[in-house]
Amino acid sequence: MPIALALPAPAFAAQSHDPDWPCVQRKVPELSFPQIWTGPELPESAKDWSKDKQIEALVTEVSARRMPIEEAGKRIRDFAAGLPREEAKTRLPMLVEGLFERMNAERSQVITGIGRYARKQLELASSLRDEQHQLDLLRGKPEADQNQLAAKTDQLTWETRIFEERAQSLTYVCEVPTIIEQRLYALVKTVAEVMKTAVGSRQ
Repeated sequence: MPIALALPAPAFAAQSHDPDWPCVQRKVPELSFPQIWTGPELPESAKDWSKDKQIEALVTEVSARRMPIEEAGKRIRDFAAGLPREEAKTRLPMLVEGLFERMNAERSQVITGIGRYARKQLELASSLRDEQHQLDLLRGKPEADQNQLAAKTDQLTWETRIFEERAQSLTYVCEVPTIIEQRLYALVKTVAEVMKTAVGSRQ
């Protein structure tokens, strides 16, 4: 079988409006805040979360996917436990806003990167088909240099292997936006739980 015919076909998502979107998961470039937060409306001061260095550091720390979600939840609970009631009323909403802004932006960047990656794959697939066609023409010539033919065949085989490895990597990368979204939801849910305790019971 010709090498080009063995290339995996793009698994374009039927639900996506972007014809070049390569993922099974539907493309949603940005999340909306109500998708994540179902609690009371946050105060306007929550938008100033990045000015609070402790909040900013906590957002950076717990949003990182390398930290187990259980540990991230513990960091949030420990932080909330040390806040007086009035302080909790202003700083916990900041934490919610910070997590949403930081992780929504990260997710959008990943989606943009997936788009670039997919376009590169389409370009590579087209290039490989052209190389396969030229190789077939060369094979059909009785006077073809066999050393040249062998070298071109090896080169195409190598490039095809790289293409297929990139395609396999893309399958994993396509899951990252969902992973970020699920982590964001879990973290915000933890903040909502500690907010009820910290704001509702402390004097």
